[in-house]
Amino acid sequence: MSTSAPAAAATHRLVASPAGRIHLVEQGSGPLVLLVHGFPESWYSWRHQLPALAAAGYRAVAVDVRGYGRSSKPGDVAAYRMLELVEDNVAVVRALGERTAVIVGHDWGATIAADSAVVRPDVFRAVGLLSVPYAPPGGPRPSEVFAQMGGDEEFYVSYFQAIGRAEAEIEPDVRGWLAGLYAALSADTMPPAGAPDPHFVSRGGRLRDRFPAGRLPAWLSEDDLDVYAAEFERTGMSGALNRYRNMDRDWEDLARFNGSPITQPSLFIGGALDASTTWMADAIKAYPATLPGLVASHILDGCGHWIQQERRERVNEILTGWLASLPA
Repeated sequence: MSTSAPAAAATHRLVASPAGRIHLVEQGSGPLVLLVHGFPESWYSWRHQLPALAAAGYRAVAVDVRGYGRSSKPGDVAAYRMLELVEDNVAVVRALGERTAVIVGHDWGATIAADSAVVRPDVFRAVGLLSVPYAPPGGPRPSEVFAQMGGDEEFYVSYFQAIGRAEAEIEPDVRGWLAGLYAALSADTMPPAGAPDPHFVSRGGRLRDRFPAGRLPAWLSEDDLDVYAAEFERTGMSGALNRYRNMDRDWEDLARFNGSPITQPSLFIGGALDASTTWMADAIKAYPATLPGLVASHILDGCGHWIQQERRERVNEILTGWLASLPA
């Protein structure tokens, strides 16, 4: 890919989708690369990747997932099931006048990207996964697994299930809650080894009781935090939390894909200090079977969960190198 010409500035667009409208931010021209964020973020989590991919000769497009930011926010909890999100991604590709795309996701976006590649291999020709490893659909019912985790404490996914419960914790102080969560899962500010795990809630407690207080992570400025907080202060948290409330529906909807590998060219990047990586070490070991098209897998030392922001230069280097290796 040519890098001789400077990339044009990013532009914002709204495109039609099954959700209603999907907001996206687009930069550059060339093969389409669709970037899908996780919880609790927005297109803005890809702010460092958009110009880098554009400069490398790609059409980089970061979406607000339905329920987030300026995308539509359906009222029905079931509207946030995985198959609906896959169709949103397909609709974005079509609205941009393309037949296929490379899809890259972080956190929940990694799972959305992986399932998009499994369900619509005709559209998504390669998949990059950040922070959350690929595990094929199947296994025990998710709600039963999460209920067994934590012993006397409650796993955060279970805590998110009751409509209004987590909203009541977060929405009175969105900015403070986000700052605490970002710090809790970032390498330079996460609680020390042996401290109470911020992925669990004490019975009758709140997640924020486990968050570190004080400074922001090095990758997050006050202005960056303002951007994230403003989005959720406007939309509320229900659209984002509803993704967690569909995990059993996804388990049922995706049953026909149980055990399916992703055969397209793939990439994984994880943080060595990220619980998503360490808890799912067996999923990474299974990659020869589950990701037979894997081109490269990277675990970044000293890195936490917010990988494309914590290590933006290294992630950009890996992404552009992987993209350049893909068939045209």
